[in-house]
Amino acid sequence: METVLSPTRRVQRVRHEIRRRDVQVARVEPLGACFVRVVFIGSALEGFTSLGFDDHLKFFCADPAGGEPARRDYTPRHWDAARQELTIDFALHGHGLASNWARQASAGQSAVIAGPRGSMIVPTDYAWHLLIGDATAAPAIGRRLAELPAEARVIVLVDLLDLAMLELDHCAVRPSVIQVQGDDALVAAVASMALPPGEGFAWAAGESSTMARVRDLLLVSKGHPREASRVAAYWKRGAADFHEELNLPASAT
Repeated sequence: METVLSPTRRVQRVRHEIRRRDVQVARVEPLGACFVRVVFIGSALEGFTSLGFDDHLKFFCADPAGGEPARRDYTPRHWDAARQELTIDFALHGHGLASNWARQASAGQSAVIAGPRGSMIVPTDYAWHLLIGDATAAPAIGRRLAELPAEARVIVLVDLLDLAMLELDHCAVRPSVIQVQGDDALVAAVASMALPPGEGFAWAAGESSTMARVRDLLLVSKGHPREASRVAAYWKRGAADFHEELNLPASAT
């Protein structure tokens, strides 16, 4: 396991050994109108770790046509090491392989995961935290809100129809939430936003072209330091399996 420290902050990049793990569904819970929460168990989870709120693992989906299993990226929404339970929230959009699997998931079903490959551990004591994203970023945003202390100053900007996904009532922190609809509205909200004073951390994830625009606004137009930000493309229009870092902290480049 390799750890790299930022020269200006305590941001860490931690690498993990990648293992394929056979897991079983322990329970399935509806979450809002368009998501379902699946809790996995299994002896193969021994040694699993997820240290960063935006970690992503590979979830393997069987191909009904009999081809190679498809791989999709998902955020570990919660990892309970004591109970050896891994929680993943699935969006029920369209008819993708993973969404279709989640719709019919039931206790006792088998699945395969791998990863995470690594974690970025962001300190909670920044003067402020900015979290931007669409529905695909909601699990990471929800996890981060659950981690932050009550006194943290947090701004959440989301293109998300149902805020139930964020489970705001279960968080100690009370964020300022800006809810928009559509890529252009999300970008416009970032453009019109004045970043708070002090040293803050800006995080954004969503569709590739939209996040590229958000990145340019944050890092170029607003001059926010690259080492105090992370912008990621969680998906791309027309691509079935896509994940790309649009910028990384200076410590990881």
